Amino acid sequence: MKYDFKSVEKFYQDKWDFSVSKDSKQEKCYVLEMFPYPSGKIHMGHLRNYAIGDVIARYKRANGFDVLHPIGWDAFGLPAENAARDNNVNPKDWTEENIDNMRTQLKSIGLSYNWDRELSTCEPHYYKHEQKFFLDFLKHGLAYRKESLVNWDPVDETVLANEQVVDGKGWRSGAIVEKRKLSQWFLKITDFTEDLLECLQSLKNWPDKVKTMQERWIGKSEGATIEFDVVGLNKTLKVFTTYPHTLFGASFCAVAAGHPIVQDIKLAVTLDASEAVISDAPEVVIPDALKVLSSQCSDTGIQIPASRAGMTIDERAEVTIDEKIGVYTGINVKHPFLDKELPLYIANFVLMEYGEGAIFGCPAHDQRDFEFAQKYNLPIIPVVSPDNLGAIQAADTGVQEPYTGNGTMFNSEFLNGLTVDEAKEVIIKTLEEKGIGKKTINYRLHDWGVSRQRYWGCPIPIIYCKDCGTVPVPEKDLPVVLPTDVKFASGGNPLDKHPTWKFVNCPQCEKPAERETDTFDTFFESSWYFAAFCSENKSIDKNACNRFMPVDYYIGGIEHAILHLLYSRFFCRALTKCGYFDINEPFSTLITQGMVCHATYKDENNKWLFPEEAKELIEQGAKIQVGKVEKMSKSKKNTVDPNFIIEKYGADTARLFVLSDTPPEKDMEWSDDGVEGCSRYINKLWRMVMQLKPIQLPVIPALATRMTPDQAEYRKKIHKLLHGLTGDLESCRLNCAVAKFREITNLIAEIDLKTRSLAESVYGEKFLGKVQMSTTEYSNVFEERRQALTTKLPSEIELCKRSTGKSLIDECIYILIRVIEPFIPHLAESLWQEIGGEGMLYLEPWPKADESLLIDDTVTIAVQVNGKLRNTIEVAINLPQEELKKMAIDSVSSKIDQDKIRAVYTVPNKIVNIVI
Repeated sequence: MKYDFKSVEKFYQDKWDFSVSKDSKQEKCYVLEMFPYPSGKIHMGHLRNYAIGDVIARYKRANGFDVLHPIGWDAFGLPAENAARDNNVNPKDWTEENIDNMRTQLKSIGLSYNWDRELSTCEPHYYKHEQKFFLDFLKHGLAYRKESLVNWDPVDETVLANEQVVDGKGWRSGAIVEKRKLSQWFLKITDFTEDLLECLQSLKNWPDKVKTMQERWIGKSEGATIEFDVVGLNKTLKVFTTYPHTLFGASFCAVAAGHPIVQDIKLAVTLDASEAVISDAPEVVIPDALKVLSSQCSDTGIQIPASRAGMTIDERAEVTIDEKIGVYTGINVKHPFLDKELPLYIANFVLMEYGEGAIFGCPAHDQRDFEFAQKYNLPIIPVVSPDNLGAIQAADTGVQEPYTGNGTMFNSEFLNGLTVDEAKEVIIKTLEEKGIGKKTINYRLHDWGVSRQRYWGCPIPIIYCKDCGTVPVPEKDLPVVLPTDVKFASGGNPLDKHPTWKFVNCPQCEKPAERETDTFDTFFESSWYFAAFCSENKSIDKNACNRFMPVDYYIGGIEHAILHLLYSRFFCRALTKCGYFDINEPFSTLITQGMVCHATYKDENNKWLFPEEAKELIEQGAKIQVGKVEKMSKSKKNTVDPNFIIEKYGADTARLFVLSDTPPEKDMEWSDDGVEGCSRYINKLWRMVMQLKPIQLPVIPALATRMTPDQAEYRKKIHKLLHGLTGDLESCRLNCAVAKFREITNLIAEIDLKTRSLAESVYGEKFLGKVQMSTTEYSNVFEERRQALTTKLPSEIELCKRSTGKSLIDECIYILIRVIEPFIPHLAESLWQEIGGEGMLYLEPWPKADESLLIDDTVTIAVQVNGKLRNTIEVAINLPQEELKKMAIDSVSSKIDQDKIRAVYTVPNKIVNIVI
C-alpha cells in the first residue's frame, strides 16, 4: 500500500483546531514567526521560517503548555502602492487578494496556527490602536514634529529613515538618496538609548551577532566635547572626539556640509578639484562651494555625506572613503591651548548626524585624517610615542603611517610623559576647568522619523489649523481611515492631492483646517503587532499582554536585527511608559534562521535560468554555466516554488527537508536528492508501521526480567535517543532531533528483523508454515507456545523471554509516532489512527524517557603503562579492583613482560596504571 499524502494532508488540515485557552492556568508559551508581507506567494524562506516555529509550538503544546502561535499580515507598504500605479488597481484590493492566496498556501503546509487571532495591519480596526498610541506618545513627550534634513527617495517619492538607506541608496528602489528639508514627525527613541543598550546583556537567548549589531548601531562613544573659537566670527565650533589626548597634534578642523556654521561664512576656493587653498579667486557663497564639493565627490564616484546617512553601523563608525575631499572655508579656528590657528574645511567624510557634525584632525594618529592631510599638505604632528620608542626617536622617525595604539605622550605640553589613558583624564579635566569643554557620552542613534509621503500606510492623526496650530484628532474620531477613491496617475502622495479627504474642520475652533497627509513608516505597524495577538479582539489588553508576553520564541531573518527588532524594543518601552502593559523586552528567545540557497545557472547568452530550465537544457545537450550557490532570489532565478514541492511530494516532505541536516541558524543548500530522500523516508516509515500494526495501546513496557540482553540494550538505546531528542528540541537543535528519530526508525527495523530471525530459528519453517509472517503473527505464535508449555525446559524459558519482542516494538513505535509529529504532523496523525490511537495525536502528552535506562552499565577504562596510554577496555561500572587489574594486564599482555610488573594503581572507573 502506498501512502496517499494528498488525501491525508487535506483531511487533517481541515480537522485541526489550535485555539489558545481563554482562562487556562497552564504555563504559557508564545511562539511567533515574523509575519509576512502579503506579496501573493510564499517562498522557501517562508517555509523554513514557519516550519521551525511550528515544530517548537507543537512540541511545547505536547508538553502541557498553553501555546499562543498566531499569524498575521504586514500589509501596508510601497509594493501595493506601486502595483496600484502599474495595474490601475486599489492597493486594498491587491493586498486582500494576496492575503487570500497566501493564507491558502500557509494552510497547505500544516502549520499549527491560532487562525482565530489572524490580523492584517491595513485593517482600520488594527491601525485605530496605533493612532491612539501616537496620541499618547504626544502626551508623554515621546512624539514631536520638527523641520529637518531628511533622506528623500526620488523614485519612491518618500522620506526614508537613516536605517532605510543602504550605501547611499533607497533600500527598496535602489535610487541615490537626496537630502531635503521637510517638517517631519519623530518618535523619541533616544529617551531610551541607555536602557536599550544596557538591556542587551539581559537577552541571554539572543544571538551574540544580533546584540553586537544593535550595540554598534546605538553607537555609544565616550570622549569629550571641545570648543574652538572661530576667527573673525563671534561663534564657537563644538567638536566631539573620542581622542581628546591628541589635541596637541591637531592641524585642521572640518565640518559636514550640513553644519549650521556653513551658513554663517563665505568661502574662498579654487575650482580645481585637486586643490582647496586660499587664493585670489573671487569669493563664492556657500551654495556654490557645496556644488564644488558635490561635483568633486561625483567626479570620484563618491556620494556626498547627505547620501551616506544609512550606511551600516560599521561604515558609520569608521567612515572610509576612497578619496578624502575638502573645501577650505577661508576661515580658521583657534587652538584651545596653543597660540596657533587651524584651517576649517568642509569635508566629505564628516557626518552631520554623528556627534556635533565637526571634527579636529590629528593626522599622525588617525588614518582618515592622515590621508586628508597628505592630500592638502597639512602638518602631521605626532604626539603619542609607542612604548618601544622614546619621544625623541618617535619625533625623528617622521610619520610614515598613523599610529593608533597606546603609548606615552610627547609634544603635548602638560600631557608629556603620561600614558594615553592618563592623558585623556587630564585633558578632559583641564577643558572643564577652563570652561572650554567637557566629558561627553555620544550616541549614534537618533530619533526615529516616522513620516512618509505615501498613501498606503496608517494616517497620522493630526489636524493643522491656522488659528489653533497642530491639533491631535480626538480619540472618539479614531480611526482616521484612508479614502478609497484615490488616483495614482501622477507622482507624489495621493492623499495630499485628494480633492476632499484632507479638508476638515478643526476639532477645537471648528474652522476650516487640513489633515496631516503623511502616513506612518510601515515599521510602526510591525513594532507592536506581537502585542495585538495576545487578546482575542486584536487590541492591547493589559492583562492578556502581561500573561503572554514576552514572546518566548521569535523566529526571523537576521536582516531585521537593527530596524524591526530595535524599533520593537523601543515600542515596548514606550507603551509601558504610557501604561499599556508592563513589558520592556518583547522577545525572550530570538532564532535567526539561515537562508535557503541554491546553485545559479546561466545559458550561453549569459541570461539567468530557473533550475528546471537548466535541467531541460542540459538534457538537450546545451551548454550551461553553473554558478556559485547563493541565497534564492527572483533576480537570479535560483528559486524553487514550495507549492510545486508540496504538490509533488507533500507538505511533510517539504517540512522535513528544510528541517533536516542544517541547524536552523545556518544557511542551507537546496538539494533535489535531499527532497527525494525525505520522501522515501516518509514512505518507508508508513510501510513499516503498516506491517507492524496493530499496536497495543496504551503501551505497557516489557518487564526487564523477561527481556533478553539484546532487547534490554535496544530499549536502552531507544530511551537514550528519546532523551537526547527531547533535549535537542529544548535547545532548538532541530536537525539533531531529526537525526535521532531517523535512528529510532532504524533500530525498530533491527528489532523487527531479529524477532523474525528468532522465530524461524526456534520453530523452523515447518512449524510456522511460512517465513513471511508479520511480526504480530510471530508474536501470537510465541504467546500460544508459551501458554501451552507444561514442562519448563531451560530453552523454553529462554523462548518465553524472547516473546517480549513485540511489546518492545509496540513501545518503540508509539515513541516514534509521537516524536515525529512536530516535524511531519500529517503522517504522524495518520499513523496514530492506524495503530488505534484515540483523538488527535497533537493532544497526546510527550513521552518521557525512563531515567533508569539513561545510566550507563559500563565504563571505558584507560590502561596505562608507566603513565603512558597503551589501551582502553570496556568494563562494568564499579568492577572489583582485582578483576579490573587482571583485565587491564591481560589487555596489554602482548606489550609488556608481566614478570616485571612492580605495582598496579587504579582510579575507580577511570584509569589503571601498570608500573614496570
